[in-house]
Amino acid sequence: MEITPKVPENPFFEQVGGHETFVKLVREFYRGVETDEVLKPMYPADDMEGAIGRLTLFLEQYWGGPGTYSEQRGHPRLRMRHMPFKVNPEARDHWLAHMRVAVDSLGLAPLDRELLWDYLERAAHAMVNTFEE
Repeated sequence: MEITPKVPENPFFEQVGGHETFVKLVREFYRGVETDEVLKPMYPADDMEGAIGRLTLFLEQYWGGPGTYSEQRGHPRLRMRHMPFKVNPEARDHWLAHMRVAVDSLGLAPLDRELLWDYLERAAHAMVNTFEE
């Protein structure tokens, strides 16, 4: 009889601490956005909690957590959802700077931190939709 080790269903999501880790990541990120002259105008002042919730659900789903984001909003379609906003290299760099602080605040193991950061960096570059100032 062969014994197969049980592999967690959501290894990365669970490995890094699950829901609480992603909540901490996104809240720390938005602390930076709140005072950022480039990014803050892109977010509705009366729905910052909504933006926090949507990013949390998206990242949780992407990393193997619950599929709540798709259940509530459908396919992520990130490029399409970001088209109404002027996402130029300056906005990307501001986004990445705040996200770097947020990722570093988690105290993840080095490989987990780099895996998460690699994805976020690639995603930020993919969202650039203009080179206008």
